[in-house]
Amino acid sequence: MKITYLGHATILIETKDKTILVDPFITGNELAAHIDINSLKPDYILITHAHQDHILDVEVIAKNSGATLISNFEIISYFEKKGLQGHPMNHGGSWQFDFGRVHYTNAIHSSSFPDGSYGGQPGGFIIETKHHNIFIAGDTALTYDMKLIPRLVGPLDLAVLPIGDNFTMGVKQAIIAADFLECNTILGYHYDTFGYIKIDHKNAQEQFAKDHKELHLLPIGDSLKV
Repeated sequence: MKITYLGHATILIETKDKTILVDPFITGNELAAHIDINSLKPDYILITHAHQDHILDVEVIAKNSGATLISNFEIISYFEKKGLQGHPMNHGGSWQFDFGRVHYTNAIHSSSFPDGSYGGQPGGFIIETKHHNIFIAGDTALTYDMKLIPRLVGPLDLAVLPIGDNFTMGVKQAIIAADFLECNTILGYHYDTFGYIKIDHKNAQEQFAKDHKELHLLPIGDSLKV
């Protein structure tokens, strides 16, 4: 499995046969100006919640690629009215797709569309494939519910956690989250894009290392293999 960081909370996941894009916010991110959204042809787009910095490029990419959207009922209903196709989910539910099983998990945050309309409850995703289990937290506070995830799916190969603080968990909370998840390999996201969430990269990685965990902070466009 190949994971490419496209800035902010946007990641591209490539399995053996399918490509999954998460929370596409690229054209509004100056740090990701070198990423061409027209080159992205995902089979699926996962959306954690309705804030603009997670959905800005959904419509364009989905129309270009024919991707199926996966999110909560309200977000899928919103985009279906725009002519896109989607699969609605809600907390505690899971579904077997052709690339693996997806679980919609709890997240503590808010969720509304740019026009102020209700975006349903925010969430995260567990993706189970034949060979890998990864957790994508979405925008969330630290929550004790994270302890349930390894009990549900077994060991995680990667946890994707927000670390920018202010709007989500910061570094200290993310380290505790990694403990709850029983996962020592972390991809940090939701940092640096705006002034409120700029972080000290070296310090963040040192803090994780002190707890015997590896924090990946990828340059935008770079990848890691799981």
